[in-house]
Amino acid sequence: MNAFLISSSTVALAEMGDKTQLLAFLLASRFKRPIPIILGITLATLINHGFAGSIGAWLSNLVSPDILRWVLGISFIAMAIWMLIPDKLEAEKISFSSRFGVFGVTCLTFFLAEMGDKTQIATIAMAARFDQTALVILGTTAGMLIANIPAVFLGEKFAHHFSPKLIHTIAASIFILLGIATLFEVDKLFGGLF
Repeated sequence: MNAFLISSSTVALAEMGDKTQLLAFLLASRFKRPIPIILGITLATLINHGFAGSIGAWLSNLVSPDILRWVLGISFIAMAIWMLIPDKLEAEKISFSSRFGVFGVTCLTFFLAEMGDKTQIATIAMAARFDQTALVILGTTAGMLIANIPAVFLGEKFAHHFSPKLIHTIAASIFILLGIATLFEVDKLFGGLF
């Protein structure tokens, strides 16, 4: 269950102010149909993070545990640094085609926006770190929904009630702790907590 909790909470924090959350704001203000937008976000995230989780699980079987520990530890710390760089979404570059409908447009744009995004990379790293790929995928998907459902329902009004810089700092701190815990094998000291 730790894989699910750590994955969901880390991705929920990482998603605050991320380009995909900005996309959720944009889709909500454009279409004003929250249910198909939320369903589109869910499907796109499950597919994207399912792919990312599979890569993470594959990588964990490909390299030795010591090499994997160092790669993951450094990756988590690099994610912390990346987390402190704010994302921007260029709304003028996104076209909304009516032939796909709200659900289809949301699926397609979210899937593409999530490619190579921080939360996708985090999913790969956490799936490699934890030996519970399905729980990681479900956790990172839940984290995306925790961050994006309020964005869809509350739109731009929600954006003004939180400090993205503070939330990104908290998420970066979590990634640093995960990196340190991985590098120094803290899980052996605390019976697999990390």
